Amino acid sequence: MKGEKKENLAGYILVGPMLIGLIIFTIIPTLLSLILSFTDWSFIAGLDKMKFTGFKNYSLLMDDQVFLKSFRNNLVLLLVVPIQLILALILAVLIDKYVYMKSLFKVIFFMPYISSIVAVAIVFQLLFHPSYGPINQALKALGVADPPKWLADMHYALPSVMFILVWIGIGFCMIVYMAALQAIPKDLYESADMDGAGLWTRFLRITMPLVSPTTFFLLVTGLISSFKSFDIIKVLTNGGPSYSTSVITYYLYTTAFENLKTGYASSMAWILFGCVLLITVIQLYGQKKWVNY
Repeated sequence: MKGEKKENLAGYILVGPMLIGLIIFTIIPTLLSLILSFTDWSFIAGLDKMKFTGFKNYSLLMDDQVFLKSFRNNLVLLLVVPIQLILALILAVLIDKYVYMKSLFKVIFFMPYISSIVAVAIVFQLLFHPSYGPINQALKALGVADPPKWLADMHYALPSVMFILVWIGIGFCMIVYMAALQAIPKDLYESADMDGAGLWTRFLRITMPLVSPTTFFLLVTGLISSFKSFDIIKVLTNGGPSYSTSVITYYLYTTAFENLKTGYASSMAWILFGCVLLITVIQLYGQKKWVNY
């Protein structure tokens, strides 16, 4: 019994700091934001200025055109994830089977993921510059008289941001896929070869099912990350032009820290939480039908 108590005490001591941090920095702020979402309050005002307004903040969000546009932009950004996964899986298969110096290619593709978002944003601001950027200069050299203004054009700004996000994240997905590919038994491919299966058949019948747990992991984490996109938007476009690249996290930030509407911003945070929770639940239900463990 004494040995068991010592083990339990050691466990509590090891878990304690993480648990205290979780309570102070995550659970308590989350509960406070839920309470604040039902109030009309600014964090620079005293607690005596707090006014409970019920579901007024949530009803106002349904008529807030900037919020609705930000929400639609978030849904469009979700397309980044499947594009990333498809390209990453293709690259992983090609590099794993047909390319020498695999480690070098891993580093090359992984560099954007570990690079500073600010640095990446500044580089792409220069590349996408309407007048002097290399991309538009190349298009003009090819005969395009009036190339797009990219980040300065409301029709091209969001696709440009999506392209950058794909470029940043594809390396991480590729490396995770390569680890999954190397775990597939080679006997399966040899048996398929003996049965006369072609490349496409082996990819569909062996590779795809056996990397489906990895795909599920990357899909869940990718969709959650896309809803939390903020830094790239802040540095690149500040939500412009005309809110064409604004997302919920960016609008939440400006509402809370620039317009000082803490209660209203908290209601946005909980709408965002609900969206992420709903998508995660749908994926957890759907994975039973297409993920092969």
